[in-house]
Amino acid sequence: MCLLVVAWQHDERWPLIVGANRDEWLDRPATAITILRDTEPRILGGRDERAGGTWLAVNEHGVVCGLTNRPMAEGPDPSRKSRGRLPLVAAEARTAEEGAELLAIEAATGEYNPVWLLVGDRRSLHYLDIEPDGTTSLDRLAPGIHVLENTALGSPSDKVDLVRSTLSTSEAAGIPPWEALPAVLRDHTIADTLEGPPLFADGRLRKVATLAPCVHIDGYGTRSSALIRVGDDASAPDVMVADGPPCNHPFVEAHHLWSP
Repeated sequence: MCLLVVAWQHDERWPLIVGANRDEWLDRPATAITILRDTEPRILGGRDERAGGTWLAVNEHGVVCGLTNRPMAEGPDPSRKSRGRLPLVAAEARTAEEGAELLAIEAATGEYNPVWLLVGDRRSLHYLDIEPDGTTSLDRLAPGIHVLENTALGSPSDKVDLVRSTLSTSEAAGIPPWEALPAVLRDHTIADTLEGPPLFADGRLRKVATLAPCVHIDGYGTRSSALIRVGDDASAPDVMVADGPPCNHPFVEAHHLWSP
């Protein structure tokens, strides 16, 4: 499970604001934030030390790409390429539009397990739905708050509804998304609107604990959290990372990683 919250063209000063939780098995080795590429462009992000990819990448030009995996009853096909390579494909581009186009071309090979991605910068935001056979839908999104978990964007989700409600309440109280997101990402609340046991889209039973933004299950849960904001100028994005569950690990600035 993972969670991506994107505020695009929602704040005059910060055209793109991203909050992300990465949920994974606790024994899977990973680095919460590192330099994924040195130059042309410089790319920061987390790194899966087993497969070598990432769940969230941001480059010096302000292009951000994050993914959530589509749950599969039989599990991912190990013969396919790591889905963690895809955010790096997008982050090699100078614009989100170019990055989304590159992703669509890469996904068309049919070499990846199914996945959902959001790619954005200060100019545009895009959503990609990649099927197991490589069939890909690519949509340009309108300004606003977009929330992606391990279901297709726009599909029914108690988790998405909870996040939206929390952000809406915060905004009504005068708290902008950047200031509200840390509390959202560390929240253990599970929606009280559940009607029966939660299910995945394919009908399989889903663990109730995965409906909270910050997940804690035996051997599994929220491993790290990130906050990214891209300004309306050409300066490098602000990046903050919690190297562990954000409920008990502080967000620490990673701006020094932009310097050679």
